[in-house]
Amino acid sequence: MEIVSQDGTGMRRRGCSYIKQEFLPEESFRSWRNYVNALKETPTRFMNRMKKTLSSWDLMWFGMGAMIGTGIFVLTGLEARTVAGPAVALSYLFSGISALLSALCYTEFAVEIPVAGGSFAYLRVELGEFVAFIAAGNIILEYVISCAAVARSWTSYLATLCNKKPDDFRIYASGLGENYNQLDPIAIGIIIAICLFAVFSIKGSSRFNYISSCVHMAVILFIIIAGLINADTNNYHDFAPFQVRGIFKASAVLFFAYTGFDAVATMAEETKNPARDIPIGLIGSMAITTSIYCLLALTLCLMQSYKDIDVNAPFSIAFHAVGLGWAKYLVAFGALKGITSSLLVGAVGQARYMTHIARTHMMPPWFANVNSRTGTPVNATVVLLIATAVVAFFTDLGIIANLLSISTLIIFMLVSVALLVRRYYISGVTTTDNRNKFIAFVALILGSSIGTAAYWGISEDGWIGYCITLPIWILATAGIRVFVPHAREPKLWGVPLVPWLPSASIAINIFLLGSIDRDSFIRFGVWSAFLLIYYVFLGLHASYDSAKECQDKNYVKGTIPSSTGESASVAAANKNGHTHFSV
Repeated sequence: MEIVSQDGTGMRRRGCSYIKQEFLPEESFRSWRNYVNALKETPTRFMNRMKKTLSSWDLMWFGMGAMIGTGIFVLTGLEARTVAGPAVALSYLFSGISALLSALCYTEFAVEIPVAGGSFAYLRVELGEFVAFIAAGNIILEYVISCAAVARSWTSYLATLCNKKPDDFRIYASGLGENYNQLDPIAIGIIIAICLFAVFSIKGSSRFNYISSCVHMAVILFIIIAGLINADTNNYHDFAPFQVRGIFKASAVLFFAYTGFDAVATMAEETKNPARDIPIGLIGSMAITTSIYCLLALTLCLMQSYKDIDVNAPFSIAFHAVGLGWAKYLVAFGALKGITSSLLVGAVGQARYMTHIARTHMMPPWFANVNSRTGTPVNATVVLLIATAVVAFFTDLGIIANLLSISTLIIFMLVSVALLVRRYYISGVTTTDNRNKFIAFVALILGSSIGTAAYWGISEDGWIGYCITLPIWILATAGIRVFVPHAREPKLWGVPLVPWLPSASIAINIFLLGSIDRDSFIRFGVWSAFLLIYYVFLGLHASYDSAKECQDKNYVKGTIPSSTGESASVAAANKNGHTHFSV
C-alpha cells in the first residue's frame, strides 16, 4: 500500500520518506556554531524550560485487549513453575491492586489533560521537561519490549496450534549468547501485519480489537469452566513452595501483564467524552482483567502440578496433560486472538506516545507527522515496530519481562508523585512554607519506600527495618494530609483518598522494584544513561528552541501554535499556574 502526504514544499512524498529539516529543524541545529552555542547554554536551558471517535466501550475493550495477552498466557507458566507455585494467583492479585492504584492516578490526569501524550504529558506539566523526557524514553522502551514479548509468545502458541512444540518454529543460533540465540522470524511476520493494520485506521483497529476480544473472552470462559471440571485439588497441597518472597518476586514480573492499561490514556485526544469515558474505560478494564487473571492462574495450577507446567504455552499443554488433547487447539487459537489484540493495542499506543513527544521537539518532529489519508501517525508506527521486530527476533521472554517491569513501575511511581504535586502545589499560589513542608513529606515518602524495598531485597527474614520505614511512610503521608492545604481540586473527576491512595501507589511500586534481579537494573541503567546523553546534547536544545520560537511570536494565548503540535489543554494548564514542579 502506497501512502503519500504533502510536505511544506507541496511535493508528494511516500509515507515514511523524510527531508533533513524534519528531523532537526530547530535553530540550534542549523549550523555547527549554533549547536556549540546551544551546548554552552545547557545549564540555563535545564532550569528554564487526532479525530474523536472512541467511546468508553471502545476504551474498555482496548484496555482489556492490551492486557489480556502475553501476561496471562505465557508469564503465568514461567512464574508459577520457577518462582511462585500455585500462589501465582496471589501474585496477580497484588500486581492488580498496585496497577489499579496507578490506573486511578492516570484517570484524573487523563480527564483533566485529555491529550495523546499520556504519562509523558502529565509529567511534563507537573514535574518538568527533564523528568518527562526520561520517563518518555522508558515509555517507548516499555512499549517496544512489551510488543516484542507479545510477538514471541505468538510464535509459541502458533506452534502448539500446529501440533508442534512451542520452540519448534524458532531457529537456534549457536554463535549467539544465551537468551539471545532463539531467533524468531515468525514474530517479525506478525509485527509487519500488525503494522499495516495499525497505520490504516484507529477506528478500524478498535473494531478489530472488539471482535477479537469477544472471541478471546469466549475462549477464556471455556478455559475456566473446562479447566475447573478437570481440576485436581492435590495440585494445591504445596500452595506456596517459594514462600512469601516468591509471591512478591513473581508479582514484580507479572506487573508486565497490566502494562497495557496506560495505552487507554494515550487515546484521550480521540475520545468523545474524556471526563466520562476515560474513568469507565480504565477502571472497568482493570477490574475485569484482574479478576480474569486470578481465575485463570487458579485454574492452571489446579489442572497440573506447578512442577510440570510448560513455560512457553502453559494452558495448551495443561489441557493435553489432562486428556483433552482437542482442547489445546481451541486454547491455542484463543491465545493467539488475545495476543494479537495485545500487540495491536500496543502498536497503536506506542505510536501515539512517540507522536506527542515529537510534537514537543524533544524528538525529531518527523515522528509527529499524521498521514492525511489514514489519520494515523504512520512514521512513528513504522519506526517503532521496526525496533520491536529487532528485539523480538533475538531476545528471550524472561529478559524482556524483567526489563519491562522496571520501566513500568518507575513510570507509574512518577505519575503518582505528579498527582500529589498537582493537588498540593501551584507555582505562585502555594506559599513557600507549604511548598517546603510538601517537599519534605514527599521526600520522606520516597525515602521510606526505597528503604522498605532495599530492606526486603537484602534481608531474608528480618523485620526490624520495617518497624522504621513503615511508620515513617505513614507519618509522612499523614503530614501532607494535615499540614499541607490543597492547592487545586479536580474539576470533573478526582482520585479519592488523596494523599493516601497516590502515596500507597508510590510505596507499592517501589517495593515491587526491590524484587527484580540486578542484571535487569544494569540494562535499565544503560538505557537511562543513553537517554540522558541524548537529552543533554539534542533533546534539550530542540525543545528549548521550539518554546522560544513560540514566545517570540506571541502565540501563548491559551493555546500553543500548531508548529509544535502542543494541545490547548497542556498550554492552558501552564498558563493558569499549572506549571511544573521543580525537582
